[in-house]
Amino acid sequence: MEFLIVLGVIVLVAIYLVILYNRLVSLRQTVSQAWSDISVQLKQRHDLVPNLVETVKGYAGHERETLEAVTAARNAAVSAAGPDAQAKAENMLTGALRQLFALAEAYPDLKANENFLHLQAELSDLENKIAASRRFFNNAVQEYNTAIEQFPAVLIAGQFGFTPREFFELEESEAAAVAAPPQVKF
Repeated sequence: MEFLIVLGVIVLVAIYLVILYNRLVSLRQTVSQAWSDISVQLKQRHDLVPNLVETVKGYAGHERETLEAVTAARNAAVSAAGPDAQAKAENMLTGALRQLFALAEAYPDLKANENFLHLQAELSDLENKIAASRRFFNNAVQEYNTAIEQFPAVLIAGQFGFTPREFFELEESEAAAVAAPPQVKF
C-alpha cells in the first residue's frame, strides 16, 4: 500500500512537471511569435523608407545630410538583431524620420505631393501597428519572465534553457514624443 502511495505521488509530481514545462514552452513560443510580428512590421517600415527618401529627394535633393541620416538609420535598423539592438536602431530611425518630416514642412510642393502624402499616411499606419505589436510583445515577455521566475518553475526553468527575454522599450525621447504627438498643419 505504501508503495502505491509513493508511486502515486511520483506520478502526480511527474504530471505536474510536464504541465509546467509545456506551459513554459507555450509562453516562450508566444514571445517568439510576438517578436516575429514586430519583425514583419519593421520590415514593412524599412521597405517604405527608401521610397519616402526618394520622394523627398525629388523636391529637396540639396538636403543631403538629412537624407543620408535617414538612409544610415534605416540600414542600421535593418541589420540590428535582438530586441535591445532593434529598439535602439528603430529609435534612431524614428528620430531621422522626424527630421525628414520637419524638412518637408519647408517645401510646400512636397507637402502637397500625393505620393508623399500617401507614404506619410502609410508610415503613420505602420507606426500604429508597430506600437500595438510592441505592446503585445512586451506583455508576452512579462508573462514569460514572470512564469520562469515563479516557484516551482524557477527550479526547472534554467535547467531546460528558459532564460529571461528583453523588453522592446521606447527611449525617453520617443516616449516623450508619444506622450505629446506632433501637430500637423495643412
